[in-house]
Order: sequence, then structure tokens, then C-alpha cells
Amino acid sequence: MSEGKSATIIAITNQKGGVGKTTTAVNLAFYLAKAGANVLIVDFDPQGNATSGLGIDKGDLKSSENAKGKPTILAAVSGETPIKKIIQPTKFKNLSIAPTNPQLADAESGLAGQKRRFQRLSDALDPVKSSYDFILIDSPPSLSILTVNALVAAQHVLLPVQAEFFALEGLGQLLETMKLVRKGLNPTLSLMGVLVTMMDSRTALAQQVYIEIKKHFPGKVFETTIPRNVRLAEAPSHGLPIGAYDRFSKGARAYKAVAAETVERVGWTSGEES
Repeated sequence: MSEGKSATIIAITNQKGGVGKTTTAVNLAFYLAKAGANVLIVDFDPQGNATSGLGIDKGDLKSSENAKGKPTILAAVSGETPIKKIIQPTKFKNLSIAPTNPQLADAESGLAGQKRRFQRLSDALDPVKSSYDFILIDSPPSLSILTVNALVAAQHVLLPVQAEFFALEGLGQLLETMKLVRKGLNPTLSLMGVLVTMMDSRTALAQQVYIEIKKHFPGKVFETTIPRNVRLAEAPSHGLPIGAYDRFSKGARAYKAVAAETVERVGWTSGEES
């Protein structure tokens, strides 16, 4: 990364669970790193699925049961530990993670009365922004203080939406939250794109939902859709992104294409190709 340049920070968010948010964070990060970008994933979801999905053992992390474990993102947002000491390399070139575990949920109440409670993640990331090309924040499936922290820290939002009947339900609230964040805390926040996930092109319903989403978000929907794919569902249980688990699967090809579209949308250019 060139001197003085700052990372493109993308919050991957949807207040609804089960839409492929973490799958998108892990696999987009993997393919951006494969393209030569230096990438950091911030696991900001107390479930910690991005952490385990990249092969990090959550049992090694600091918790009430393991006080001597490695620090997590909770220590960075609470100001205990600089983020540089939290970031761990993964087994994949150019890809690092700021891991988490369920104790991050404590931040909800812990941050409530703090000064700059909505800027804690942004402040924590400041010292490392120039070290990465992309920082991807895997946000929790809720409109919580953690989600607002992710929106304040990011320049862009990537919104995964599943191709199912109630796909658009509840999104109004998230878009309203984004509007409020833009007004008060982060005027440059933008919706980078809407990614349609769990797409079964054979069904009329999925096609209708896709058309509906495109109407709702004109010009914002990724050309690529993420198919329902068994290999994609299996990969996290092996602690691997789909590109490392089965690079010839439909899911792998789709996320590789999403990474290419992301690069185009944010205007990133690589100094090297891998």
C-alpha cells in the first residue's frame, strides 16, 4: 500500500440474520487478498463466525473462562489494547483478522455511557488505516451500538439481501439509521452495493425478488448473485473460505466475481497481481 493512502473501509451489514453476511465478509476478503490487496477483517459480530470461518480457534481468545487468552476487538474498542496487538495473521496471504468471541456482546452495555461511544471502532482503527487496502467489518445482525460503530467507521456499506419473500422487510429501518449516521457522525457514508444471496435462479420467486430488489435499489445491485451452494455452506466448518475449500464451486466463482465488482466500484488498483 502506498504511503499516505488510507484503507477503503466497508461495513457488511443487515439487521436480519441468516442472509450470508459473514459468508460475504470472509469470501470477499479472501478474493480481494488474492487480487493482491492487503486486507483486514474486523469481526464485529459477537457470534464470532468470521473468526472461526478463517480458522482461528476462539478457545485461544481472551474470555471470562480464559483470562490469559489473546485479546479480541473488544479490548480495542474499550481502549485496553491497541488494535495492532489484536490483529492476527490468517493462513492466507495478505489477509489478517481482528478476532472476536461472544464477550463482544458486553460492549453493548459497556459503551452505552461512554464518551464517543459511537466512534470507538473508528478511533481504534485509526492507527492501522494506512496499513491496509481494504478493511471489511462484519457487523452483527441487529441495529445495535455495535452496528452504529461499524457505520461510523466505514466509508461504504455492502448490504447482503437474500432472494426470499421477506427480503426487503426491515431494511427501511437500516437505511434510516444510515441516514442518521450520515447527518450526524459520518457524512461520507455511502451504499456501495446490494448483494443478492441464496439465489435459486430456477424458481420464479427468486427471480421476482431479484427484480423487486433492483427496483428498490436502482443502480446499486451487484451484477453477480450468490447461489445456494452446498460447498459454500460447508466451507466455514473447515475454517476455510470457499476459494480455499473448493475453488471450482459455483459459490467460489460467484465471490471471485463479487470481488472484481467491488474493486471496480471503489476504484482500487493493485500494484501487483497474484
